[in-house]
Amino acid sequence: MTEGVRLVMLGRQGAGKGTQAIRLAQHYVVPHISTGDMLRAAVAAGTEFGLKAKEVMDAGGLVSDDIMVGVVDERLHQSDTTGRGYILDGFPRTVAQAESLAAITADRPLEVVVNLEVPEDVVAERITKRRVCRTCGHIYSVDAPPKHGWICDVDGGEVVQRADDTAEAVRKRLDLYAAETLPLVPFYAERGLLVEIDGLGSTDEVFERIFAAIDARR
Repeated sequence: MTEGVRLVMLGRQGAGKGTQAIRLAQHYVVPHISTGDMLRAAVAAGTEFGLKAKEVMDAGGLVSDDIMVGVVDERLHQSDTTGRGYILDGFPRTVAQAESLAAITADRPLEVVVNLEVPEDVVAERITKRRVCRTCGHIYSVDAPPKHGWICDVDGGEVVQRADDTAEAVRKRLDLYAAETLPLVPFYAERGLLVEIDGLGSTDEVFERIFAAIDARR
């Protein structure tokens, strides 16, 4: 069995980091942990921070850093992560969260942070061309549509553009990423943890670059 890893995935939404994070988790046989996964699991389990998060979300609010850090702390102390490791996807999003993560993982520190770099204009084009099945969530593109109109090949659901995938919404998300998340790149570079990966090319090509970069650090 391949050796595990403790890793954070960074990158703009639309850079393909979620897909690569899942592949890395399968390769290293560790949990793929996204922000959404953590929140849903904590809420379902009724943990202390899960209950706090549910209260906030039910009221239509945004989950605070304190709650999110608590959820991450709970998740990273579960048995499936304490042994082989994990792939963190979507956390941290800010330097403050990264500092909290360092405290949480002081006894089992991060080994590597992968920054999947794709130019903003490419990301914006990918997201604005993205189309999603309303029922199963399968993803298509204007350049690679379903076989029959905008009807999902998987379950026959309607394939649409999400409201937050418009050009205006994407621009706001990219600006927010630049302001809040991009500072994590120098933060982790200064700590010798960062590897930057060219995210252009096929999924397989990008995965091989990531794997080679991780392997070179070990």
